[in-house]
Amino acid sequence: MPRTSPAGRIAALREDIRAHEERYYVQQDPSISDAEFDALVKELEALEAAHPDLVTPDSPTQRVAGRPAEGFVSVSHASPMLSLDNAYSEEELRAFDDRVRRGLAQPSGEPAESVTYVAELKIDGLSIALTYEDGRLRRGASRGDGVHGEEVTANVRTIRVIPLRLRDGPPGLMEVRGEVYLPRAAFLRMNEEREQADDPPFANPRNAAAGTMRNLDPRQVARRRLRAWMYQLVAASPGGPATHEATLEQLRAWGLPVEPHWRRCEGIDEVLAFCHEWADKRRHLDYDTDGVVIKVDNLAARDRLGATSKFPRWALAFKFPAEQATTRLLRIEVNVGRTGAVTPFAVLDPVRLAGSTIQLATLHNEQEIARKDIRAGDYVLVEKGGEVIPKIVMPILSRREPGVVPWVMPRSCPACGSPLHRPDDEVVWRCMNTSCPAKLRRGLIHYASRAAMNIEGLGESRVDLFLESGLIRDFADLYELEAARVAALTTVSIREGKTTERRFGMPSAVKLVGEIERSRQNDLPRLVYGLGIRHVGERAAMLLARAFGSMDRLCAASEQELQAVPDIGPTVAAAVRAWFEEPRNRELIERLRKAGVNLTSHTPAAAPPEAQPLAGQTFVLTGTLSTMTREEATEAIERLGGRVSGSVSRKTRYVVTGEEPGSKLEKARALGVETLDEAAFRQLIMGKR
Repeated sequence: MPRTSPAGRIAALREDIRAHEERYYVQQDPSISDAEFDALVKELEALEAAHPDLVTPDSPTQRVAGRPAEGFVSVSHASPMLSLDNAYSEEELRAFDDRVRRGLAQPSGEPAESVTYVAELKIDGLSIALTYEDGRLRRGASRGDGVHGEEVTANVRTIRVIPLRLRDGPPGLMEVRGEVYLPRAAFLRMNEEREQADDPPFANPRNAAAGTMRNLDPRQVARRRLRAWMYQLVAASPGGPATHEATLEQLRAWGLPVEPHWRRCEGIDEVLAFCHEWADKRRHLDYDTDGVVIKVDNLAARDRLGATSKFPRWALAFKFPAEQATTRLLRIEVNVGRTGAVTPFAVLDPVRLAGSTIQLATLHNEQEIARKDIRAGDYVLVEKGGEVIPKIVMPILSRREPGVVPWVMPRSCPACGSPLHRPDDEVVWRCMNTSCPAKLRRGLIHYASRAAMNIEGLGESRVDLFLESGLIRDFADLYELEAARVAALTTVSIREGKTTERRFGMPSAVKLVGEIERSRQNDLPRLVYGLGIRHVGERAAMLLARAFGSMDRLCAASEQELQAVPDIGPTVAAAVRAWFEEPRNRELIERLRKAGVNLTSHTPAAAPPEAQPLAGQTFVLTGTLSTMTREEATEAIERLGGRVSGSVSRKTRYVVTGEEPGSKLEKARALGVETLDEAAFRQLIMGKR
C-alpha cells in the first residue's frame, strides 16, 4: 500500500500519534511541542472525515465520541477483584510475612526462610479492569462488587495514558487491572470549577476520580484529565510472566502505564525500608498515595497461598498514618462564588501539615459550623482531606477561652449589600445580584468562555484589568468598550524585583473588541448559559432556548411552564424563575438588548407538548446517514420531544442505522430493540410513520 495514499497516510499518522501519546502521557518525555502534536491530530481528523470508511475504533481520534449514555451495563469480571487486607504498623507487616512464610513451608514443615516481595505505592484512586482482544481495547469495567462491575468503556477511552491498541500486543483475550486516579493539579482545577459553579467540591482526588468515572458523558470525563497505572495481568494466554516483576515489565513493554517507583524486595526488612522511605517522599508526587502494597513476587507461590473470601493471602496494603495538626482559628470569613453562593471559611494561624503550610480551611456552611460548634478564637484540630483540602476536624474545647461566642452567618452580601436568600430546602445562602462585584469577575470569565459567548482573548488577566480600571460593571459594559480606550490600558508585572509596565496595544485591543462585537450575534442558548443561572448547564440552556425561542418568553415563563419543558425539573425551573425575579438581573437583560445582543433563538422552537410525538422516547444513532448530519438528526429528534443517547439499553426505543452501523446494531438486535433505516427514520420525524 503506497504511503502517499490516504490509507497509508492515515496509518502513518496513527502510529505517530500513538507514539507521541505514549511519550507524553506514559513516559512524560514529549519529543514534539503541543502545537505540533495538535497539527498531527487535526490532519488525521481531516483525512478521516474525508474517508469515513477508513475510521477504526482504535484510532486516536475516537477517544471521545458519542453523546451521554443513559446508564451503565453490568458486566462480569474474568476473576473476582478482591480487596486487600490492611496493616498499620511494623508489627502487622512482620505478622503478614510470618503467615506467608508458613504458607510456603518447606517439605519438612519449616517456614520458608525468606520471601521475595514487590512493593508498590498504593495509589488513592479506583480499580479498573481493561479487556484487550488481539491487542485492541475492547472493554473497560469498574470494580463494582468485585464479581460484577459497570462497563465504562467510553470513559476509559478518554484516558489518554491508556492505549487503545497495545504495542506488539498478544493475540486473544486478556484482562489488565489497575488504578484510575486524578492528578493533584487536575483535582484542584476541578474543584475550582465546581466552586465557581457553586457545586460542592470533592473531598479528595479519589472521590473526584470515582465521580468522574460514573459520569454518563464521556466528553465531560475527557475534560477532567484522568490518569491510570496498571499493575496486574489476568486471563492471559499460557506461557506468560512467572513473577510480578516480569509482569510489570511486560505491561510497560506493551505501552501500558506502570507506576515507576516499585521495588523488588528480598525479605520483609527491605519492604519496611521502602515503606519508611516513601512516608515523606510521597509528598513530592503529583498524585495521592495512601500507603504501600506488598505482593509476593513469585506467581506460582501466590497460587499456593490462595485467598480468603475477601482478601488474597499473598498481598497486603500498608497504610500511612493520617496527619493532623493543632492551631488557632483566627477568624471566620465568607466568600461569594460565581452564582452567588456565600460560603464560610476559616483563617488559621499558619501551621505546617503534610508538607505544606496551612492558613485557610473550608467550613462548608453555617450548619456544619454549628454542628461542630466551631468558633473564632478556638484552638482546632486540622487535617487534609485526601491530603489536599484542609479541613477542621473539631475544636479543642478544653482550650476554649471565656467570651468566645458562636458564629453568625451574615444576612447581607459582604460585597454589594444585597439581601442574601436561602431556600427552605437548602443550606447555602446566596446573593442574587448578577452584577455583584464579588460575583462579577468569575461571572465575566464564565460569560466569555468557549461554551458560553466564546469571546476569545477575554481571559482572567484581562477581566481583572477591566474591573480594576472601572471599565466594566456588568456583562453589558463589554459591548461599550472602545478599542482606543482599551489600547491605552497598561498592565504592571513584577519579576525578580523589577516592575514592568506594558500597554494593552492597539492590535490586541482591536482584535478583542472584534471578538466582543461578533458575540452579539450568538445564538440564544449561549447567552442563557453565559448568564450563569444556577443549575443551568449547556444542555439545560439549549432546551430552554429552543422551548421558548426568545429571552422575553423565557423571562415571563412561570415555574409550571418551565417544568413543562422535557428534562427541565423543579430545581432548574425554580432557579431560573428566581434569577429573573431579581430586578437587577432584568435590568441587565435590558442593557444587553440595548447593546444589540441577540435575544432570540436561531433554531426553530421545539414543538408544543401536544405536538411532540417522540416525547419520552430514546434514540441511538449509529453509522453514517446520507441525507443529513448526525447533528441535524439529533436536532429533529429533540425538537419532537425525543432524546438521543450514546449507548443502547433496554430503555432505547429506536436505533437509527446508517451505513456501516457497527456494534450498536448488534446490541440492539440482542436486546430486541427496534431498528430504523434512514428512510424509515425520515418518515418518522416527518409524521408519516
